[in-house]
Amino acid sequence: MAYPTVSAPYGLKPVNLIGGQVFAGATRLMEIASGYATSIFYGDLVKRVTAGTIEKDAGTATATPCGVFLGVQFTNGSTGQVQQQQFYPASQSIASGTKIFAVVADDPDTLFQVAVVSATTAITGVGIAAIGSNTTLVQNAGSTTTGNSAVAVTATTAVTATLPIRIIDVVRDTATAADNFPEVIVKINATMHQYNNSLGI
Repeated sequence: MAYPTVSAPYGLKPVNLIGGQVFAGATRLMEIASGYATSIFYGDLVKRVTAGTIEKDAGTATATPCGVFLGVQFTNGSTGQVQQQQFYPASQSIASGTKIFAVVADDPDTLFQVAVVSATTAITGVGIAAIGSNTTLVQNAGSTTTGNSAVAVTATTAVTATLPIRIIDVVRDTATAADNFPEVIVKINATMHQYNNSLGI
């Protein structure tokens, strides 16, 4: 049996860059609007909006993200203390005159590890033939206990050019059979990533 077992989706985790380049933790701080009413979890996709801030990208087959959320920092409106944490709580109160900044992996060449599901959080797998195909996102609610996302990708693949995610490789360490891989390495498709899309926001 493979080890470790993949028991649930966990969002998108950066592992390296195209061509085997190392992901050295390079990120960008991006502002979240004060009072933004949607929680964002570690491993969720985010997108720029017209106000210049970011929001959770809840798209499945039509996501147009600028990157993946890896944490947040803000000054708590109740305690006055600076907090750095795994997820952004919906409608978080902040101190007057301060801002909320998300940590985002926004390099369009970043590769991410992600779980494969049949529906919602039910882990399944794909065969090696899925490499090179496109797929859609499955948007599950993240955990306020761990702060982690539960976003995954579906096992149903296609050649459709408008789908947001390209499967680059499979994760062999967690294979459950000779040709069943519950985790894959993916990339945000070039035309779906906001930095590569010639259409403005």
